[in-house]
Amino acid sequence: MSVLIATDLDRTLVYSLAAAGEPLPGEPPWVVVEHLDGRAISHVSVLAAQRYEALASTWPVVPVTTRTPAQLARIKLPGPLAPWAVAANGGVLLEAGEPDPAWADTVGSALAAVAPVAEAEAALARACAGDPGARRYTVPGLFCYAVVDRPAVTAEHLDALRTWGLAAGWGVSLQGRKLYLVPSVLTKSAAVAEVARRTGATTVLAAGDSLLDTDLLEFADLAVRPGHGELADRGWTRPHVTALTATGIRAGEEVLAWFAEQAGRL
Repeated sequence: MSVLIATDLDRTLVYSLAAAGEPLPGEPPWVVVEHLDGRAISHVSVLAAQRYEALASTWPVVPVTTRTPAQLARIKLPGPLAPWAVAANGGVLLEAGEPDPAWADTVGSALAAVAPVAEAEAALARACAGDPGARRYTVPGLFCYAVVDRPAVTAEHLDALRTWGLAAGWGVSLQGRKLYLVPSVLTKSAAVAEVARRTGATTVLAAGDSLLDTDLLEFADLAVRPGHGELADRGWTRPHVTALTATGIRAGEEVLAWFAEQAGRL
């Protein structure tokens, strides 16, 4: 039986300092796995670093993220380079770090069925109208998102954005300060299914914490989620999904332990 491990990164395996908290007294400092402009911005615990390196040295691990390829490239996890990765919420499939052109064609055909990105940008701008400091970004041809002051984005604006999305074929996810607007046809699970097909994997294990991970967890044969995040806040689970109670950087440790335990049984 061939096992494929597909895991979300931010707030599932890697954490900002604000999300991680401080190490316990006497505990080693967090391991930095991402820098931006000379600043350390993403971390794992020493135990998680050890567990990830052991996992990636034994089974194929596929990072699956809503980050762009450039943002994903900043993450430097221990162990071997992942032979496959999924970026842009399934919009980009990377093999040995290079975008796969055949997958780009598949994604382009699927996106023809939903409202164009320009309309989504306008809908996102309306949702951020009460937050003059919101910073809006677009991943060209794929989706858009904003970094917001959460109290300034009202429930009414979010409801209006979700209503627009339902009619236009776009989904809404609010993760920390990031408000995502992503086409419903752009999914992590579709890209992971393609990796499984190409590699001959017969069993997929997955992890994630947000609404954008729901389809990935649904698709997997077995899955796990942390005790924090959008899915935990909604009490979301399924019979094949393990819901951890651990939160923050400790949840990353437990996710990796769960992967090793499940893969070792198969």
